Amino acid sequence: MTENTQTEEPKRANRATDTDRYVGQRIRERRIMLGLSQQQMADLIGVTYQQAHKYERGINRISAGRLYEISQVLGVPVSYFYEGLEGNQETELNARQRMCLELARNFASIKHEKHQEALSQMARALADQAA
Repeated sequence: MTENTQTEEPKRANRATDTDRYVGQRIRERRIMLGLSQQQMADLIGVTYQQAHKYERGINRISAGRLYEISQVLGVPVSYFYEGLEGNQETELNARQRMCLELARNFASIKHEKHQEALSQMARALADQAA
């Protein structure tokens, strides 16, 4: 092995993969569903805003221990971040998925329980009309 090859391998091993980006996307989706900002998420897991941003973008890899910590903060099992990975290599959210995430975030921020229930009933009624 040449010296050049030895120095290239660790760099390649640390480079983010499609899986890292997918896991980051799932973290972002769950965080938004819970109505947390990136800064709040960063504070809860004890990292900087920039680091949390890099995790979500799949720029930086997440250690097993950190992923476990994130799963605890977001209230999901670690396996949640890998669900759908095998059949879905597309990591970009489409417009409908973005709308659903925004709707979930806004719903979670409604403080009045009766307003949440009314909105939920309206959504059910509209869904029944479409069927």
